[in-house]
Parts: sequence; structure tokens; C-alpha cells
Amino acid sequence: MERRLAALEERLAQCQDQSSRHAAELRDFKNKMLPLLEVAEKEREALRTEADSISGRVDRLEREVDYLETQNPALPCVEVDEKVTGGPGIKGKGRRNEKYDMLTDCGYTISQVRSMKILKRFGGPAGLWTKDPMGPTEKIYVLDGTQNDTAFVFPRLRDFTLTMAARKASRVRVPFPWVGTGQLVYGGFLYYARRPPGGPGGGGELENTLQLIKFHLANRTVVDSSVFPAEGLIPPYGLTADTYIDLAADEEGLWAVYATREDDRHLCLAKLDPQTLDTEQQWDTPCPRENAEAAFVICGTLYVVYNTRPASRARIQCSFDASGTLTPERAALPYFPRRYGAHASLRYNPRERQLYAWDDGYQIVYKLEMRRKEEEV
Repeated sequence: MERRLAALEERLAQCQDQSSRHAAELRDFKNKMLPLLEVAEKEREALRTEADSISGRVDRLEREVDYLETQNPALPCVEVDEKVTGGPGIKGKGRRNEKYDMLTDCGYTISQVRSMKILKRFGGPAGLWTKDPMGPTEKIYVLDGTQNDTAFVFPRLRDFTLTMAARKASRVRVPFPWVGTGQLVYGGFLYYARRPPGGPGGGGELENTLQLIKFHLANRTVVDSSVFPAEGLIPPYGLTADTYIDLAADEEGLWAVYATREDDRHLCLAKLDPQTLDTEQQWDTPCPRENAEAAFVICGTLYVVYNTRPASRARIQCSFDASGTLTPERAALPYFPRRYGAHASLRYNPRERQLYAWDDGYQIVYKLEMRRKEEEV
């Protein structure tokens, strides 16, 4: 019994010695670390001060740039075609370069892109998201990628912004894959361009042509299709090479932005019949393809957005009024808010007066400030 007690006492003594030694080592380590922590804290404060200073300088530079932009606006690129051809319209291709007769009393133009809100990051670098400007619901439609056959449909915007958003979405599969990011949801239908056999890049009789598809979203059936009446199609936007036809909707109805080899330097605009997909009128615009990345239509006026490569700050630098109301001196050419990226698509919602943008996988909403076309800038 005494031997056991002695062994226990010896072990307790060893534990006490080890504890004392560990405590001493811990104190030494603490004494060594305290000066290092003080130095690190001072360096952190110095970095924070420097970052605040740099942020302030960047803000001042951006204010100066905004001021210079207002004092030295870019030269407008608005052209009003005064000449009327007077000949009968060609069925399918429509009248060319005649003044457009407005169907509504819409007479607004953009004054400035007032604000932006980044909603989410969903999908790849190129795609499209939008609402139906004619529909009674608040559904959000998301079409990811430039060659795909499945669209995501969210019940409302709140469901789309959730972390696990894809679980809330229903999926709509179209019979033919779309090409590019020029799709449009309008009046309960999905309008999109497909590459027919022998279309662009496929050889054959339909080389450099595209077929427009009108797809009923509720019934999930193709209700109409038509070969777009333009030969030698090329991408209209120099910075968005996958899109050949960019469909747009405004207060006046359905439009198409495109370009052909006949004039490979400028964009063309067409007014489409949403019921039959017939081309009613066509225009050759003065807006250059070079450095264009996207476009949209408001009240019969085409607005083209330009950027650089690598991407910088986007700007509306060319507009074309098909009705001839907006004159060059009244055209505002605003910059987009401070975000340096590349727009794969832009969709205008006339009910909300907002743009739905896809920027390198980010879904963004831009609010627009409008004014009458007759007002001075």
C-alpha cells in the first residue's frame, strides 16, 4: 500500500513539474507574441487608413469624370431618314427606310440611367433574364447560355433571389436550341432565333440565315416559325459574337436588331408582326457594329450600348429614331452607373421603365429616367 502511495505521489509531482514548465513556456510565448500583435495592429490601422484615403481619391476622380462627361458629351450618332421611297412593300421583307408611323402616343426618350441593383449571380457569363412586359404575372424567365434548350421560370422576383433559387424554378424545354442571347418573352410567348440545318456555320442553301420561333410558354408548343428575311447575317454586336438576331420589345411592339454582310459596319433594325413574325419595315441605321455589346428599343428608338475590350464602363453612344421625332441635338447619350463589366443582354420593360441586364453571370436591374423627345437635353 505504501509503495502505491509513493508511486502516486511521484506521478503527481511529475504532473506539477510539467504543468509549471508548460505555464512558463506559455508565458514566454505570450511575451514574444504581444509585441508582434501590437505591430500587426499598427500595420492594420495604417492599411485601413490608406484604403480609406484611396477610396476617397477614387470617389473624387469618379465625380470629376462624371463632371467632365456632362461638360464634354460624345457626339450624337442619331440619323433621321427624311427620304420616303414610296414603292410598295415587299411581302416578307417589308418596307425599307421609310418613316415609322407610331402606333401609340409614346414620345419618351432616355434622360439618364439613374441607378442599378445587382440581384444575383446565376449561370454562366452569357445569358438573358427578363419579365413578360405584356403578361399579368410577375414571373421571371432565365435563359442561361448561348446554345441551350431549357429555360428557368420563377414565380416571382423574390424566389429568384433566394440562395437555392433553382429549386423554386420550373423548367421549360423548347424543341430547338436557341442561338445567342437575343431571346424575348412577350405576350405569353418565347420568341427566339434558331440555327436551321444549313444556317450560319452549317453550309447549304440557308448559309447565314436564321429561323425565328414563336413558342407558347403555357402550352409548350411551337405556334409559328419563319426564316428571317435577311441574307448574309453576321453578329450585330462586335463584342457579342454569339448573337445574330437580338429581339426587343417596347411600347410599339416587337423589333429585331441585326446586321448583314451587305453593310458589315452598321446595325439594321426591323419591325416585326408579333402574330405572324412577318417583317413590316426595315431600316439601315448609322450605329456602328464596332465595340457594340447590346441594344434595346424604347418608343420606336433604338439605343446601342458600347464598351471596350477588356470591359470598362458601358455607355449609350448611338441612337436611331425610326419615326424621325428625336433629333440629334436632343439625344442624350448617358453612361451606365459605376460598374465595369460586359452586358451579354439588355431587356427593356415598358411597364416598369427598367432594363434587365446580364453582366458576366450577374443579373442587374437598371432604372431609367425619361423625358419627352421634344425636350432639350
